[in-house]
Amino acid sequence: MTSTSTSAGPRGRWLPVVAWAATRAVLLLCAERVLVLPGPDVTSDITVIYRGWFEVLKTGTFPLDDVTWQYPPAAALAVLGPGLLPFLDYTSAFFVLVLLADAAALALFLRAGRRPGNRQLGAWVWIAGVALLGPTAYARYDLMVAAVAAAALFAAARRPKVAGALIAFGTLLKAWPVLLLSGAAVRGRRARSLWLTAAGTAAALTLVFVTAAPGALAFLTFQRDRGTEIESLGALVFHVARHFGWTGEVLLNYGSVEFLGPGVPFVSTLAQLLTATALGWLLLWRLRAREFTASTLADAAFTATLLFTTTSRVISPQYLLWLVGLAAVCMTARAGRQALPAGLVLLATGVTLLEFPVWFGHVVASDWLGVGVLALRNALLVAASLIACRRLWVSTGAGRRTAPAKGSPPDGERAAGERTAATEPGADADRCTSVASAPSPAPGSADPSRTAGTS
Repeated sequence: MTSTSTSAGPRGRWLPVVAWAATRAVLLLCAERVLVLPGPDVTSDITVIYRGWFEVLKTGTFPLDDVTWQYPPAAALAVLGPGLLPFLDYTSAFFVLVLLADAAALALFLRAGRRPGNRQLGAWVWIAGVALLGPTAYARYDLMVAAVAAAALFAAARRPKVAGALIAFGTLLKAWPVLLLSGAAVRGRRARSLWLTAAGTAAALTLVFVTAAPGALAFLTFQRDRGTEIESLGALVFHVARHFGWTGEVLLNYGSVEFLGPGVPFVSTLAQLLTATALGWLLLWRLRAREFTASTLADAAFTATLLFTTTSRVISPQYLLWLVGLAAVCMTARAGRQALPAGLVLLATGVTLLEFPVWFGHVVASDWLGVGVLALRNALLVAASLIACRRLWVSTGAGRRTAPAKGSPPDGERAAGERTAATEPGADADRCTSVASAPSPAPGSADPSRTAGTS
């Protein structure tokens, strides 16, 4: 495989497509249970929960009486989508829609990888990352959200209005894409276009959903009341405590398998404090950052999503798709600084397949195999988060106390001519063809035996 498609031969160009087709064929066989992995059925969220929501949404209302409905209103589109394929049963139609979103994402990565200053490594990260998660990747709608997020980042350079609209739509699909704005500039014509379009689109879509059906914002209450899910970082405390007489229990609660009992509210509060600390660090970084390059937007989005995922009270397996998609965008650019964290995310995704579904029974039982695999996955996420923070901090000059050179553009953008190759995304529409298109110097539930994919 060559780094740029301009020099790649026909074999090099088709190899990612062949690898994608082969791995997705296996995923579909697993999802359709032709090939059966050990552990619980990962498709029960579609067959039971999504299908139930589908019937409710068809009546013109959101699932007001179902606490497992914890999504922003645009999630209804993903749930209703299989109805567009009436010649298939609901589950198979859902798989087809996810497959189409997967193919569209691959096309995005391949196209971006062919542009000057980019490489096809991002496409390979996407191919491998989705495959490593196993059939869970096709049994939830998170892959669709990751594809929208990747499209938004790739559009930011040339089409800030399109990027803003996609970020808003993604946020109304599953909230986390709002973190794509972490590294976005706040001054300049392109910055204004992105922010205003994002805000306007989000407001307009929210108004449409609120007007169209009752219960569009019910997810806010349901999400607030969640506890400590057994796959989260904080849950490790209780997995170990069970071996020393802790009297709590594991139950299906608010759509996921959670710990309930003494100390759980305290640990849940600590997790929220950690998330607040992560937000504080991001704000500090924005205030201290001095240099925004073509890869900063993607690097910051990846780092922010890592932080919020790792510190969350809930780390469902499909959350890894968010990180895989953003890692793939980061690795599309030669100038990207997040290679090591991206590699750790891929390792964590592979371990997640072992944690769920293969050894999920051991995780529920809190035996040492279950605790060990969960601790390994979460340790990889913690390590990736810390390294990503460090690299983002250093690469943007946040540690330097010197002020930007006189005459530097707002927000710490490098002062350079219109042809500068390392400007902030969107500063040069002729050269920056993706979020990370220009080179820059290298940096120094229905079944408690499963995790709730509805998370």
